[in-house]
Amino acid sequence: MRNFRSIVLLTLALVYSAGAAAEGSAEAGKTKSAVCAACHGVDGNSVNPEWPSLAGQHGAYIASQIGHYQNGARQNVLMSPQASALSDQDIQDLAAYFSAQPLQPKEADPDLLARGERLYRGGDVDRGITACIACHGPRGQGNPLAGYPVVAGQHSTYLAGQLRLYASGERHSDPNQMMRSIARRMTEQDILAISSYMQGLR
Repeated sequence: MRNFRSIVLLTLALVYSAGAAAEGSAEAGKTKSAVCAACHGVDGNSVNPEWPSLAGQHGAYIASQIGHYQNGARQNVLMSPQASALSDQDIQDLAAYFSAQPLQPKEADPDLLARGERLYRGGDVDRGITACIACHGPRGQGNPLAGYPVVAGQHSTYLAGQLRLYASGERHSDPNQMMRSIARRMTEQDILAISSYMQGLR
Protein backbone atom coordinates (compact mmCIF):
# COMPACT_ATOMS: atom_id res chain seq x y z
CA MET A 1 0.00 0.00 0.00
CA ARG A 2 2.85 2.35 0.84
CA ASN A 3 4.45 1.74 -2.57
CA PHE A 4 1.15 2.45 -4.32
CA ARG A 5 0.75 5.70 -2.39
CA SER A 6 4.30 6.73 -3.32
CA ILE A 7 3.62 6.04 -6.99
CA VAL A 8 0.43 8.12 -6.89
CA LEU A 9 2.21 11.03 -5.19
CA LEU A 10 5.10 10.87 -7.66
CA THR A 11 2.68 10.85 -10.59
CA LEU A 12 0.81 13.86 -9.21
CA ALA A 13 4.08 15.70 -8.70
CA LEU A 14 5.15 14.99 -12.28
CA VAL A 15 1.79 16.12 -13.64
CA TYR A 16 2.05 19.28 -11.56
CA SER A 17 5.59 19.90 -12.85
CA ALA A 18 4.44 19.45 -16.44
CA GLY A 19 1.64 21.93 -15.86
CA ALA A 20 3.98 24.41 -14.21
CA ALA A 21 6.35 24.31 -17.17
CA ALA A 22 3.43 24.90 -19.52
CA GLU A 23 2.66 28.21 -17.75
CA GLY A 24 5.73 29.83 -19.27
CA SER A 25 5.61 32.34 -22.10
CA ALA A 26 7.45 31.25 -25.23
CA GLU A 27 7.65 34.89 -26.33
CA ALA A 28 9.29 35.93 -23.08
CA GLY A 29 11.48 32.84 -23.23
CA LYS A 30 12.79 33.84 -26.66
CA THR A 31 14.04 37.13 -25.26
CA LYS A 32 15.55 35.44 -22.20
CA SER A 33 17.24 32.76 -24.33
CA ALA A 34 19.86 35.16 -25.73
CA VAL A 35 22.40 34.01 -23.14
CA CYS A 36 21.54 30.34 -23.74
CA ALA A 37 22.10 30.73 -27.49
CA ALA A 38 25.89 30.79 -27.10
CA CYS A 39 25.86 27.08 -26.25
CA HIS A 40 22.42 25.77 -27.21
CA GLY A 41 21.86 27.70 -30.42
CA VAL A 42 19.52 30.59 -31.19
CA ASP A 43 16.59 28.19 -31.76
CA GLY A 44 17.75 25.52 -29.34
CA ASN A 45 19.68 23.54 -31.96
CA SER A 46 23.21 23.36 -30.64
CA VAL A 47 26.02 23.45 -33.20
CA ASN A 48 28.52 21.98 -30.74
CA PRO A 49 27.83 18.26 -30.18
CA GLU A 50 29.22 18.51 -26.64
CA TRP A 51 26.23 20.66 -25.68
CA PRO A 52 22.66 19.41 -25.91
CA SER A 53 20.03 20.68 -28.29
CA LEU A 54 17.00 21.87 -26.34
CA ALA A 55 14.67 22.33 -29.31
CA GLY A 56 11.63 20.07 -29.08
CA GLN A 57 12.51 18.80 -25.61
CA HIS A 58 9.62 18.44 -23.16
CA GLY A 59 9.16 21.70 -21.29
CA ALA A 60 8.75 19.91 -17.97
CA TYR A 61 12.03 18.08 -18.49
CA ILE A 62 13.91 21.28 -19.36
CA ALA A 63 12.53 22.91 -16.23
CA SER A 64 13.40 19.94 -14.02
CA GLN A 65 16.97 19.78 -15.28
CA ILE A 66 17.56 23.48 -14.70
CA GLY A 67 16.26 22.83 -11.20
CA HIS A 68 18.79 20.02 -10.80
CA TYR A 69 21.58 22.42 -11.73
CA GLN A 70 20.26 24.89 -9.17
CA ASN A 71 20.11 22.37 -6.32
CA GLY A 72 23.38 20.61 -7.19
CA ALA A 73 21.91 17.28 -8.32
CA ARG A 74 23.64 18.03 -11.62
CA GLN A 75 26.86 20.00 -11.83
CA ASN A 76 28.61 21.62 -14.76
CA VAL A 77 31.08 24.50 -14.74
CA LEU A 78 29.09 26.31 -17.44
CA MET A 79 25.49 25.43 -16.61
CA SER A 80 25.50 25.59 -12.82
CA PRO A 81 26.27 29.35 -12.62
CA GLN A 82 23.80 30.12 -15.43
CA ALA A 83 21.02 28.15 -13.75
CA SER A 84 21.60 29.73 -10.36
CA ALA A 85 20.70 33.16 -11.77
CA LEU A 86 17.28 32.07 -13.08
CA SER A 87 13.98 32.67 -11.33
CA ASP A 88 11.11 30.18 -11.44
CA GLN A 89 9.40 32.32 -14.08
CA ASP A 90 12.60 32.50 -16.15
CA ILE A 91 12.78 28.71 -16.13
CA GLN A 92 9.15 28.31 -17.19
CA ASP A 93 9.56 30.86 -19.99
CA LEU A 94 12.75 29.26 -21.32
CA ALA A 95 11.18 25.81 -21.15
CA ALA A 96 8.15 27.05 -23.08
CA TYR A 97 10.32 28.64 -25.76
CA PHE A 98 12.75 25.81 -26.36
CA SER A 99 10.10 23.08 -26.26
CA ALA A 100 8.22 24.87 -29.05
CA GLN A 101 11.21 24.98 -31.43
CA PRO A 102 11.64 22.32 -34.14
CA LEU A 103 14.59 20.00 -33.66
CA GLN A 104 16.90 19.63 -36.63
CA PRO A 105 17.14 15.92 -37.58
CA LYS A 106 20.47 14.13 -37.57
CA GLU A 107 21.82 10.85 -38.89
CA ALA A 108 23.17 7.76 -37.16
CA ASP A 109 26.56 6.26 -38.00
CA PRO A 110 25.77 3.35 -40.37
CA ASP A 111 28.57 1.27 -38.84
CA LEU A 112 26.96 1.49 -35.39
CA LEU A 113 23.34 1.30 -36.47
CA ALA A 114 22.65 -2.43 -36.05
CA ARG A 115 24.17 -2.70 -32.59
CA GLY A 116 22.55 0.53 -31.42
CA GLU A 117 19.12 -0.48 -32.65
CA ARG A 118 19.39 -3.92 -31.03
CA LEU A 119 20.24 -2.41 -27.64
CA TYR A 120 17.73 0.43 -27.87
CA ARG A 121 14.83 -1.79 -28.88
CA GLY A 122 15.68 -5.02 -27.08
CA GLY A 123 18.28 -4.33 -24.43
CA ASP A 124 20.47 -7.20 -23.31
CA VAL A 125 18.79 -9.57 -20.88
CA ASP A 126 21.96 -11.51 -20.11
CA ARG A 127 23.72 -8.36 -18.91
CA GLY A 128 20.69 -6.76 -17.29
CA ILE A 129 20.49 -3.86 -19.75
CA THR A 130 16.90 -2.69 -20.07
CA ALA A 131 15.69 -1.68 -23.53
CA CYS A 132 15.64 2.12 -23.92
CA ILE A 133 12.37 1.86 -25.81
CA ALA A 134 10.61 1.03 -22.52
CA CYS A 135 10.96 4.61 -21.28
CA HIS A 136 11.93 6.68 -24.30
CA GLY A 137 9.50 5.09 -26.76
CA PRO A 138 10.00 3.58 -30.22
CA ARG A 139 10.79 6.97 -31.79
CA GLY A 140 12.76 8.38 -28.87
CA GLN A 141 10.07 10.89 -27.88
CA GLY A 142 10.14 10.05 -24.19
CA ASN A 143 7.23 10.56 -21.80
CA PRO A 144 6.73 14.05 -20.36
CA LEU A 145 4.40 12.96 -17.55
CA ALA A 146 6.89 10.36 -16.35
CA GLY A 147 9.83 12.74 -16.74
CA TYR A 148 11.51 10.78 -19.53
CA PRO A 149 13.19 13.09 -22.06
CA VAL A 150 13.18 13.16 -25.83
CA VAL A 151 16.38 11.46 -26.98
CA ALA A 152 15.65 11.40 -30.71
CA GLY A 153 17.86 13.74 -32.70
CA GLN A 154 20.08 14.60 -29.74
CA HIS A 155 23.83 14.83 -30.39
CA SER A 156 25.41 11.42 -29.94
CA THR A 157 28.49 13.02 -28.37
CA TYR A 158 26.35 14.60 -25.67
CA LEU A 159 24.30 11.44 -25.12
CA ALA A 160 27.43 9.30 -24.79
CA GLY A 161 28.89 11.76 -22.32
CA GLN A 162 25.77 11.61 -20.14
CA LEU A 163 25.73 7.81 -20.21
CA ARG A 164 29.35 7.82 -19.02
CA LEU A 165 28.44 10.22 -16.21
CA TYR A 166 25.59 7.93 -15.16
CA ALA A 167 27.88 4.90 -15.34
CA SER A 168 30.47 6.54 -13.08
CA GLY A 169 27.80 7.82 -10.69
CA GLU A 170 28.86 11.43 -11.27
CA ARG A 171 25.40 12.21 -12.59
CA HIS A 172 22.77 11.10 -10.10
CA SER A 173 19.61 12.98 -11.04
CA ASP A 174 17.86 9.79 -12.19
CA PRO A 175 14.94 8.52 -10.07
CA ASN A 176 15.66 5.21 -8.30
CA GLN A 177 19.12 5.08 -9.93
CA MET A 178 17.42 3.85 -13.08
CA MET A 179 19.92 5.26 -15.56
CA ARG A 180 22.94 4.55 -13.37
CA SER A 181 21.94 0.89 -13.09
CA ILE A 182 21.66 0.54 -16.85
CA ALA A 183 24.65 2.63 -17.90
CA ARG A 184 27.13 0.91 -15.61
CA ARG A 185 26.42 -2.39 -17.38
CA MET A 186 27.24 -0.94 -20.80
CA THR A 187 30.58 -1.19 -22.53
CA GLU A 188 32.08 1.81 -24.29
CA GLN A 189 31.04 0.31 -27.63
CA ASP A 190 27.48 -0.09 -26.34
CA ILE A 191 27.43 3.56 -25.35
CA LEU A 192 28.75 4.76 -28.70
CA ALA A 193 26.33 2.57 -30.66
CA ILE A 194 23.21 3.40 -28.70
CA SER A 195 24.01 7.13 -28.66
CA SER A 196 24.47 7.13 -32.41
CA TYR A 197 21.19 5.26 -32.89
CA MET A 198 19.31 7.79 -30.75
CA GLN A 199 20.86 10.65 -32.69
CA GLY A 200 19.36 9.22 -35.88
CA LEU A 201 15.86 8.73 -34.48
CA ARG A 202 13.16 11.13 -35.63
